Amino acid sequence: MPECLAFRLPARHPADVSGLAALIESGRVAAREIVAIFGKTEGNGCVNDFSRPLAVAALEAALADHLGCAPEAVGRRVALVMSGGTEGGLSPHLLVLARRETAEAGERAAKALAVGVAFTDDVRPEAIGRMAQIRATAAAVARAMASAGLTDPADVHLVQVKCPLLTSARIAEAEGRGHGTVTRDTYASMGFSRGASALGIGLALGEIAEADLDDGAVCARRDLFSGRASASAGIELMRNEVIVLGNAPGWSGPCAIAHRVMRDGIDLSAVRDALTDLGLAAAGQLAPEQAGRVVALLAKAEPSRDGCIRGLRHVMNDDSDINATRHARALVGGVAAAVIGRTDLFVSGGAEHQGPDGGGPVAIIARIKD
Repeated sequence: MPECLAFRLPARHPADVSGLAALIESGRVAAREIVAIFGKTEGNGCVNDFSRPLAVAALEAALADHLGCAPEAVGRRVALVMSGGTEGGLSPHLLVLARRETAEAGERAAKALAVGVAFTDDVRPEAIGRMAQIRATAAAVARAMASAGLTDPADVHLVQVKCPLLTSARIAEAEGRGHGTVTRDTYASMGFSRGASALGIGLALGEIAEADLDDGAVCARRDLFSGRASASAGIELMRNEVIVLGNAPGWSGPCAIAHRVMRDGIDLSAVRDALTDLGLAAAGQLAPEQAGRVVALLAKAEPSRDGCIRGLRHVMNDDSDINATRHARALVGGVAAAVIGRTDLFVSGGAEHQGPDGGGPVAIIARIKD
């Protein structure tokens, strides 16, 4: 019977893998059991955030030493999702997810945290932000669900995707083959890639009808969104890496996951409701014992396009010095940290088609039993 293991590790800098090495050397998890690693790195979260590939290279090298393979082989078996930007009080950290086969036999009526991973083929530059990326993502989500034994989409609480972006070189390469790209703005390409990936998640989970989708819907049809999609774009890859998290029968382990959708960046009640679903209700901030049971909080952050939060003006979209997504990460990170009582939270900026305009999904993994 499979069990999903989840570990949260602090990081002193983007290339710090000492926590991962200590975890493996302690025997709490074997390197071969690790299927995905999420990371928050202290870069800017934009096109030139090289803290993400630095972290990926360090993780691949560390795991290769334990697996006895070349570093490039690690990326073919482990999804490495690095999200740049720890604005405000957010703390850089890693979330390690592993799958272990246990000796426990028989059927389990209760559901437990389950994880499934799948990869698309490389996404060509001209396919980024278009239907080809949407369909490839949806197919990968279906494969990841199958690998986790998640047959009911209602049991899926978060689908995390790491997706590529456009650079000047990638645009030129596509144009050299006679193909145009969805945009020539490399920063805007991050939103198109995240948006197409999120629409693919919504398609796979039955939240969005394929008849409503075409190339023109990406980053335009804001009424189309998934309440369980989290997508992060980066320069360090060309494929979509898909991680599905849910509660599945037939899995053992002490953890479960719950999610809600924040309607805006200060929707504290959505965070509390997800905690309540996990048996961690609290009128204010979680008590230390309860906070210790929270393994991870994963949320999306996006400034509303109308420039308002509940009728009051914000200036996130008008700041020429600090990117709007960086403001949004700090805002949502502060709201979530005030509830959880901890700052090592995975808050990712850029929520195109990931929740309603100005809001986004929030998912929490917690130990619900000892």
